[in-house]
Amino acid sequence: MNQKILPASSNMKDFELFLKSPYEIGIFLEMHIAQLKYVSAMAETHGKKMLYHMDMIHGIKSDDYSTEFISQEYKPYGLISTKSNVILKAKQKGIIAVQRVFLLDSHALEKSYKLLENTQPDFVEVLPGIVPELITEVNERMNISLFAGGFIRSIRDVEKALEAGAKAVTTSKKECWKHFAQ
Repeated sequence: MNQKILPASSNMKDFELFLKSPYEIGIFLEMHIAQLKYVSAMAETHGKKMLYHMDMIHGIKSDDYSTEFISQEYKPYGLISTKSNVILKAKQKGIIAVQRVFLLDSHALEKSYKLLENTQPDFVEVLPGIVPELITEVNERMNISLFAGGFIRSIRDVEKALEAGAKAVTTSKKECWKHFAQ
């Protein structure tokens, strides 16, 4: 994955902007299960690859069965989740698995390390993504490609996350999409 920005959409208007962008890979954060068919078809029509946040698809439970259903029915590029069972099932189905972790304090950091050791995701998304020291630490300790997300509000926030070792930055800020698309 060579993209430095992973545009994150949580509504159809943002998704339509992503479809017009030069980015190949995007994230759809929050949607209703009824929107998934349309979003998937539009992404395919525009040659885009989608990562869906399983925990934020309303109308479907974020578990093994739903993960298998979404994987088989919609064939996403990948799935994002905080839940280890979703990550393990996504990997079993051969799609990109992104383990999302919230680094709230030292205890959460240690729990996240144990979780990542168990799931061995393809990528880890660290939130908040505005703490360069934590990005560097997780990157060095886990040796798993890392995305930074959460509270990314400026071009400088993106630059700092990338300098700290993030492979890409997930953001819904259109200014960042535009700046790094050039």
